[in-house]
Amino acid sequence: MKNRIVVTGGAGFIGSHIVDRLLSEGNEVIVLDNLSSGRMEFLGAHIGNSNFKFIKLDLLEPENLKKAVKDADMIFHIAANPDVRLGAEDTNIHLEQNVIATYNVLEAMRINRLKNIVFTSTSTVYGEAALIPTPENYGPLVPISLYGASKLACEALITSYCHTFDMNSWIFRFANIVGDRGTHGIIVDFINKLRNDPGALEILGDGKQSKSYLHVSDCVDSILFAVGNSSDMANIFNIGSNDTISAREIGEIVVEEMGLKDVKFNYTGGARGWKGDVPRMMLSIDKLQALGWKPSYNSRNSVCDTARSLLSNDRYILS
Repeated sequence: MKNRIVVTGGAGFIGSHIVDRLLSEGNEVIVLDNLSSGRMEFLGAHIGNSNFKFIKLDLLEPENLKKAVKDADMIFHIAANPDVRLGAEDTNIHLEQNVIATYNVLEAMRINRLKNIVFTSTSTVYGEAALIPTPENYGPLVPISLYGASKLACEALITSYCHTFDMNSWIFRFANIVGDRGTHGIIVDFINKLRNDPGALEILGDGKQSKSYLHVSDCVDSILFAVGNSSDMANIFNIGSNDTISAREIGEIVVEEMGLKDVKFNYTGGARGWKGDVPRMMLSIDKLQALGWKPSYNSRNSVCDTARSLLSNDRYILS
């Protein structure tokens, strides 16, 4: 049965891939995006599709938001500021663009009596977990970045709204999601640095940071699989791969994909790449796998495919 689905941040990296999939399955999709980081070109294939509508809208405009989500069957709340490092420079940005924006979405749902929300959270809510792979029931949750704190606050708002106003939620804590249309993150950073200086690559930290990476196609598959196969009031799932890869190894992959030789790796030093960086991260995905889903990519394949995709789609790289 066709659903009317609102996707906040639908012109962004992950959001646009979710829009592609939802439309391919016959749903009616309304994208809300202020285009601060999203790009209309990511949605270009859907212009003229009668099941697709785009509304340029800032989630910090609550009255316009309430009107835009009216009569929706489900909201995929993807919009956020995902740059972890920005929190150390501007303490307000994650409060406004993550926490307040999520509150506004929930209020718009409450007022319109909407019942279902999908929310994209992050592995950074766990902070520096002592248990790796980290399961969903790990605690206490002690984020070390303002970004992680903001996402944890959003999770708390969502579950409390669900309990108070009889809503249902699917909350997904992501490892590092990579793929075509990516506009930030370590792979984009390395490509841009090597374009500026093909002989040397600066790697933040000591290069030994070991983290899990998952291809965006697997990410979208897992989200829709979980939504279709879980029905608690608050469904919380980790999404990631079953392995990790180091920052240095990612640098080596990007160098190889760019066809470069004799590149010198320079490290800024220390175990962390920046304030709030979690040097080791791998999520347990046992809960999702127990439902019957498993990733088709590992971390290395995800990174290799992404580097290739980004290099072949030059316009997506931000310098």
